[in-house]
Amino acid sequence: MELMHIIWLALVQGLTEFLPVSSSAHLILVPSLLGWPDQGLAFDVAVHLGTLIAVVAYFRRDIVTLFLAWVESMTRRQMSAEARLAWGVILGTVPAGLVGLAFKDYIEVYLRSPLVIATTTIVFGLLLWVADKRSKLVRSEYTLGWQDFLVIGGAQALALIPGTSRSGITITAGLLLGLTREAAARYSFLLSIPIIVLSGLSVTKDLVESTVPVDWQALFLGTLIAAISAFVCIHYFLAFINRIGMTPFVIYRLLLGVLLFWVFAVAV
Repeated sequence: MELMHIIWLALVQGLTEFLPVSSSAHLILVPSLLGWPDQGLAFDVAVHLGTLIAVVAYFRRDIVTLFLAWVESMTRRQMSAEARLAWGVILGTVPAGLVGLAFKDYIEVYLRSPLVIATTTIVFGLLLWVADKRSKLVRSEYTLGWQDFLVIGGAQALALIPGTSRSGITITAGLLLGLTREAAARYSFLLSIPIIVLSGLSVTKDLVESTVPVDWQALFLGTLIAAISAFVCIHYFLAFINRIGMTPFVIYRLLLGVLLFWVFAVAV
């Protein structure tokens, strides 16, 4: 891979993984729009590892607290709010894991087209706008119950369709359940940890089974850039989301969707 391709694609992954705009769609579309060769499975694994490092580093204290509470819930049978949230992260991962196992091949073959991405970008962008305008914005992530976790987890399963945005659809579900914007984003980011791990393991399996040579320098640089940019993105997103709301991201999604339809449908 060329150096500029590595830098730009890693930045795209780092800056879009946790914004409600779909990182997977951008990783598919950027090379397509700019005429670059596909970056390959190995690079996708590397930049996803970078975003995993970023979210774990940013929420390291929360993760330790939730893990200890989770252990205590099993050893002492005490279900604190922290323990319930820890179980909620696990429970919320199940729907996407099951759907991914069942439909991974179908999604890879039939749903990675630019026109599918354009459609989901617009449709789920509008749904995000509706959720943001109608939400009561009063609950914290620690008030979520078991049904709430399943609802948000079920929404996350839809993000397997490129263009939906994992963070976007889980934040949308959280807002519809009355979470504040920051609470919806925090739970979405915590929920990303196991799903990124599972996705990375799945792609790594495909990579191991392939015979494509690996550019280790490109992978290391991509991981580093994605990790730094994702960490910065998480920090500023959480700092400003209650002030700016979701409208800027909705506008971006609508413009992107229209652009994609023009480039891949009308222009052709």
